[in-house]
Amino acid sequence: MNILVLCTGNSARSILGEVLINSLDGDRFHAFSAGSKPVGRVNPGAIAKLDREGLPTKGLRSKSWDEFARPESPRIDVVITVCDSAAGESCPIWPGHPAVVHWGIPDPASADDVDAAFDLAYDRLSRRITAMAEVKLEDLDNTAVVDALAVIHAREQDVDLSAG
Repeated sequence: MNILVLCTGNSARSILGEVLINSLDGDRFHAFSAGSKPVGRVNPGAIAKLDREGLPTKGLRSKSWDEFARPESPRIDVVITVCDSAAGESCPIWPGHPAVVHWGIPDPASADDVDAAFDLAYDRLSRRITAMAEVKLEDLDNTAVVDALAVIHAREQDVDLSAG
């Protein structure tokens, strides 16, 4: 399944999501990331966090979601928005009509303690993506995919609040 992780600037949270999904064992998922208003560079805090985790950063770039709305683009099965502003924007019409879900993650780039904020964003995304990998999304229709991913978000958000 092809998964597109969206955020406004495509420099931090969506980049972390792309790398985390692509680092899963197996070949079930292939992730991309993009933004509605890409900033044109990957946030150094995201690169530093991925480096600390031993995950690849080569080839990462901030790009527009327009790259994935073209007929010749890879077919996207699931779109996950990770910032509230991207979730509220009017998305392009995606070829193939993928399932769309929102997993809100606070912006680590705007925090006072950037390293701690990137650690928190990474941990939240990692838990959700690990939970996602346990679900046989490929066997579900779009409505069931959205429902399953919404449950993961709600459950992990509850964990975040209780740890808080």
